[in-house]
Amino acid sequence: MSGLVLKLGPHERVLINGAVIENGDKRSRLAIMTPHANILRLRDAIHPEEVNTPVRRVCYISQLVLSGDAEPADARMQLLRGIEQLSQVLTDHDSRALLTQATAAVLEDQHYQALKALRGLLPREGRLLAARRS
Repeated sequence: MSGLVLKLGPHERVLINGAVIENGDKRSRLAIMTPHANILRLRDAIHPEEVNTPVRRVCYISQLVLSGDAEPADARMQLLRGIEQLSQVLTDHDSRALLTQATAAVLEDQHYQALKALRGLLPREGRLLAARRS
């Protein structure tokens, strides 16, 4: 495994295994070599008051695992159930591909990859909800 590469902007913060790390004045690149490290870019974090849609709810569960606020084993069934529910609604090819990636990542305890795949659904969900309001 080559590890996860994080590219950080100036003063960008990232949570790694419960520790908040802030980058310095310049752009930098970090290679995380430890498998299964819990990593969350704080700029990507969903705040509790923003958990107001189905995709955001599933993303938030994965995020809780990454922040150390939920145990992977406890979150696994919630994540798989949530992904299954999303697959009942998001039936297009691109969404299915992202949901398949998220499922595989959850089954492999790769919660960063699961969150990354699930976040890819946010723009589509936003468009669907906006169309429904119109």
